[in-house]
Amino acid sequence: MTEQPPPTAPRPAEYRIEDLAHLSGATVRTIRAYQDRGLLPRPERRGRANVYGDAHLARLRQIADLLDRGYTLASIKELLQAWDAGLDLGGVLGLVAEIDGPWTDEKASRISRADLDAAFGGTSDESAVAEAVELGVLERLPDRDDEFLVPSPQELAVAAELHSAGVPLLAISGHLREVRGQVEHIAARFLDFTTEHVFQPFLDHPPTEAEAAEAAALVRRLRPLAQQTIDAELARAMRTLATRYLRQHLNEALPADRRTASAMGPEPQGAVGAKAPKAERAAGVHQPWPAPGQIADPRTATGPATTAPEATTPGATAPGATAPEAVVLPAETVEAVRALVGAEHTAAFITAAARREVQARTLDALASGGLRRTPRSDPTEGPQRPQG
Repeated sequence: MTEQPPPTAPRPAEYRIEDLAHLSGATVRTIRAYQDRGLLPRPERRGRANVYGDAHLARLRQIADLLDRGYTLASIKELLQAWDAGLDLGGVLGLVAEIDGPWTDEKASRISRADLDAAFGGTSDESAVAEAVELGVLERLPDRDDEFLVPSPQELAVAAELHSAGVPLLAISGHLREVRGQVEHIAARFLDFTTEHVFQPFLDHPPTEAEAAEAAALVRRLRPLAQQTIDAELARAMRTLATRYLRQHLNEALPADRRTASAMGPEPQGAVGAKAPKAERAAGVHQPWPAPGQIADPRTATGPATTAPEATTPGATAPGATAPEAVVLPAETVEAVRALVGAEHTAAFITAAARREVQARTLDALASGGLRRTPRSDPTEGPQRPQG
């Protein structure tokens, strides 16, 4: 009886890059891109050929599965690195899913080029479309020139409404860039805040499955807080500023002799002046408007209707005259005088200018009355003879 040789272990599968692409469903170009980004190990080099194995095929299928679940390539790379380090991906996948998931309930939509043009006045504007694509308001679809993906239909609807109200497209895109920069600053601040006070214990070491699950639950709880905070603060700011803007424009529409106080009543608590002095706007100091008939304290009023400082220079108050009276002046006037002569001379300058104006008008009135009573004679002629 002859002894049978022991069975040999099956030889590991080997693939050329074309075979690997066929089996995994990825393209050759995609496989090479994954290698360049560190998502896929380099193949074994044999002479002039690159040889791939089952580990490469499994990794490609793993990447495809994570992409289908909505993960970005950057997140997938972090997950695979954790996997290679021997960590359990169950909790980590849950945490990444919470962070990479949508931060809004809004769903993306599509819009045809014809509907897009109709929404913005019926005129095709290639430069405006290119600007919208650059800003991410629109996204081009592969091999489709007549249709776009709209990540935020609400944002596009806002732009269309503003344009129909008369706002130029260039102004809309510029406003969006400004708002986006400010909102990104707020988002970064919120992330710094929550990282410092909530997530720091999870970030100083690779998280266990339980820690990753706990962090994911915290993300789920805190996710709506940023949106709720911004909604509440924006509503408060718009209400306050809209009231102030309305009061400002109504006041400017009044006759000049009636602009000493707002016609809309007292300013809401915490209102921000639309035309406060530059120094006060920079410092965040804004004063409320006085109520009708109210005279502000001359030492504190610096809002749009500002009280002129009391004159304290020698001779500013004549002997026996009444005490100085506070007079409400436009903030821009007081600011201009302060910039011209300095804060210490503002009261004296305003007093002198007012007196000079009064004296000039008095002289004009006297001269005008004298002309009516006594006609001026030609100096080249002799004395006038009485009439009759």
